[in-house]
Amino acid sequence: MTDVRGTEVRVPTEDGTADAYLARPADGAPRPAVLCFTDAFGVRPTVREAADRVARAGYTVLVPNLFHRRGPAPVVELPGFIDAEARGEVFRRLRPVMRELTPERATADAGAYLRWLAELPEAADGPVALTGYCMGAGLALRTAGAFPDRVAAVAGFHGGRLATDDPRSPHLAAPRITAEVYLGHADEDPSLPPEQIERLEKALTDAGVRHRCEVYPGAAHGFTQSDTASYDAKADERHWAALLDLLDRAFRPGAPT
Repeated sequence: MTDVRGTEVRVPTEDGTADAYLARPADGAPRPAVLCFTDAFGVRPTVREAADRVARAGYTVLVPNLFHRRGPAPVVELPGFIDAEARGEVFRRLRPVMRELTPERATADAGAYLRWLAELPEAADGPVALTGYCMGAGLALRTAGAFPDRVAAVAGFHGGRLATDDPRSPHLAAPRITAEVYLGHADEDPSLPPEQIERLEKALTDAGVRHRCEVYPGAAHGFTQSDTASYDAKADERHWAALLDLLDRAFRPGAPT
């Protein structure tokens, strides 16, 4: 088991400084980098634990506060456990914050995170992997399209609104993506109905993107988030297997899976 060091760091962006969590093996050696885009609830204890788990597998992981323009994470008060009742109130306060993170701002921020990782001694030279959850899945797809030379692999889980009629929908980044893509969809997710899954799959296929899209039976939106009522332990473990397998293919060709 690899010992892990986790620290709070600050990343310069075009609009100030983003607070972030950095997890990496404690020996300080350069490792392949993983940039994680969180769900709307942001950086919190369960997210740090997940980053540590990826770092224990031999990676350097950066988890930025996506809403840093509103201040350090969490930008709204979060209960220790987000049940259905608490979720409504939390999102009432988060929606204005989420609207402020336009695709243009998010892409500019992603460029800043990638530049920061490129200069980090604990991050190996070369492209990085992206992983995203809920809203973060869309951000990961957009980032892969905006910076194709910097991204080797993309994983997204229980993403919402990935293939809408919006002219800025994440699926429209597909023609510019050169990374391998894995997407694990929630089965019971009104934010990503079957017609959007089909549209997303077609966009990736038509663009020639190496990808796999899977629907996790019975899993609700947010199934990886253990501090919410949507958590599904079986689906979460499936997510971990898929994510670590993707990272192995990206950075350790020929490694057993």
